[in-house]
Amino acid sequence: MEAFSDGVIAIIITIMVLEMKVPQGSNLNDLKPVLPVFLSYVLSFVNVGLYWNNHHHMLAAAEHINGKVLWANTHLLFWLSLIPFTTAWMGENHFATWPIILYGVVLLMAGTAYYILSQLLIQLHGKDSTIARAVGKDKKGVLSLVIYICAIVVALFNPVISFIMYISVAGIWWIPDKRIERKITGYEAKE
Repeated sequence: MEAFSDGVIAIIITIMVLEMKVPQGSNLNDLKPVLPVFLSYVLSFVNVGLYWNNHHHMLAAAEHINGKVLWANTHLLFWLSLIPFTTAWMGENHFATWPIILYGVVLLMAGTAYYILSQLLIQLHGKDSTIARAVGKDKKGVLSLVIYICAIVVALFNPVISFIMYISVAGIWWIPDKRIERKITGYEAKE
């Protein structure tokens, strides 16, 4: 499951970079029209990278999987596979309302799918398992979903603020989350 997921995520990142077109001209000013596409790409690259990193750590804590976990993982990969499309649409349309909303819906659904996957792994391994102790109450995950919902609504009034809210969620996850790593290695320092 981990190798398959790694492959899909690598393809997702490759597709995103292929969407970036080289501007005509050789001056720095020629880059201005592609700046929204580039900013969209950077945010999406970071988001996909964060999912990959956290997915990798979560699966390292899993001792076994079942059919429900496989389907939950496929559900997550489905939503992640839509990120290149929404990234391109958002960038090409300079952060217009509906592309920003759809981008947020995809992020919300990917976050929800990741939460479902983590809960199924906890259910499979038990409430006293390494993965259950590592994930805990998943405050960052729940907070991320709340911010995504708010950002989708805010996009109706101000898409730029919504985009900044998406960046803030990535910022929350950019700070390394050592919970799972600590539990796997046996390091039980206070958090």
